[in-house]
Amino acid sequence: MRLTRSSFAALLPSLAAAALGALPLLASAHVGADGAAHHDIGFAQGFLHPFTGMDHLAAMVAVGLWSALIARSARDVLWAPVGFAAMLLAGALVGLAGVQVPAVEPMIAASLLVIGLLVVTRLRLPGPVAAAVVGAFAVFHGVAHGYELSGDHGAGLAIAGMVLATALLHAGGIALGWALRRRTAWLPRVAGAAVALFGAALLTQLA
Repeated sequence: MRLTRSSFAALLPSLAAAALGALPLLASAHVGADGAAHHDIGFAQGFLHPFTGMDHLAAMVAVGLWSALIARSARDVLWAPVGFAAMLLAGALVGLAGVQVPAVEPMIAASLLVIGLLVVTRLRLPGPVAAAVVGAFAVFHGVAHGYELSGDHGAGLAIAGMVLATALLHAGGIALGWALRRRTAWLPRVAGAAVALFGAALLTQLA
């Protein structure tokens, strides 16, 4: 079935509700490298991972926001989110295997800076290029999650939960971007600038 602009718009309330409905889980979230100890690892714990670090959450929502702002059609909006989710999964499997990848934290910070600037400028890239750009950064987000989950029982289910949460965060960003793209220019730019400044601050701390 072809996804038209009208049918996509009809789906937005459901996408936004699904993404927003997941946010209350933040209250009980926990993560390894970000400070708290793991308990029973499984699907639910993996689902919480993207919500437990502002760097991960901001990047995923910003990818959805940017993809909606630059899309020429409803079909185009999926390139960047799908590219990010696919490479996030690849990176998570690398981290889960214990492969040492250099500069993970600096690259995560750089992803916020770059993606935030993409939102600010509304830079339109061909779909495959957009997927490749955000996908390159997604690898490092995935590796970080994989490291945190490695050695725990049920890590495979946790990775599946993480990918689902990522898709919901993308959906929330898409819903926001699609709602704002023809209504206001400054609000998405403010959001993108905030993400970019967050990334710059993290890079400064890591320097």
